[in-house]
Amino acid sequence: MAFLPDGTPLRGKLIIVEGIDGSGKSTQLDLLHKWLVSKGFLVSFTEWNSSAVVRQTTKRGKENRLLSPMSFCLIHAADLADRLEHQILPALHAGAIVLADRYIYTAFARDAARGINREWVRSIYRFAVRPTAAFYFRVPLNESLQRILIGRPELKYYEAGLDLGLSDNPYESFRIFQGHILEEYDNIVDEFGLTVIDATQPLVQQQARIRKLLTPYLKGAQKVEHKPWREVLAKEGLYGRYLNDVSGEAEK
Repeated sequence: MAFLPDGTPLRGKLIIVEGIDGSGKSTQLDLLHKWLVSKGFLVSFTEWNSSAVVRQTTKRGKENRLLSPMSFCLIHAADLADRLEHQILPALHAGAIVLADRYIYTAFARDAARGINREWVRSIYRFAVRPTAAFYFRVPLNESLQRILIGRPELKYYEAGLDLGLSDNPYESFRIFQGHILEEYDNIVDEFGLTVIDATQPLVQQQARIRKLLTPYLKGAQKVEHKPWREVLAKEGLYGRYLNDVSGEAEK
C-alpha cells in the first residue's frame, strides 16, 4: 500500500516510474496500465507537469523564456500538490492503483541538475505520498540520446538545457544536461531504494519483470465489476473521469 508522509496507510497502491528521457518508462507504464485494467483492477493514471493549475503558466514561461531553475522547481511542486489533492489521493482513498509517470524523484534529479540545493528540494516535497513501488529505468546516456533525437528536427530551449549555458549547440547542451540528470538519478536510486530495471532489455522482458515484481503488491487491491465499457473508457483516456466518480461515491 501507499502511505501518507506521517506513515498513515492508504487503501490504494501508488506505483511510479522514473528515468531520463528516452528510457522507455512511459511505454512500460502504458503496457502495465493495460494489463492491470484487463485484470479488473481499479486504475488511475497521472503524469508529471499535467495539472491545469500550472499548465498556462508553464506554457507562457517557456514561450517567453521566463523560467529560472527556481521557477521550474516551484511550478513542479505546485503541480504535484494539486494532482495529489484532486487526483492521486482520492483514487488512493478509493483503493485504486495509481500509476504515475514521474514523481518526486524527477524533481530531485532535474532540479539538482539545474543547480538547486538538493536538501532544499527534498524539503519542499515533504507533503508527497510515499509510493508502494518505484521503478527506475536505467539506460546508457548514448542510447537514450539516440532514441530521443531520431526523427526530432529541433530540441526545445528548456528541454535542451540551453538556459543553463552548458553549450551554444542545442544537441551538445542536451547531452550534457541529460548526463547531469543521469548522475543525480544514480544517487537517488541508492538513497531511496528505487527498483532498477535494465531499459536496454527487450520490451517484453522488461514488462515481464515489472509484473512479477508487482504481483505481491496487488493482493487486496480494489477491483471493479467486469463491464465491457470499462476497457473502452480506458482506451479512450476517459477512465480517470470514471474513477473520480467512483472515488466521490466512496467518500460520501
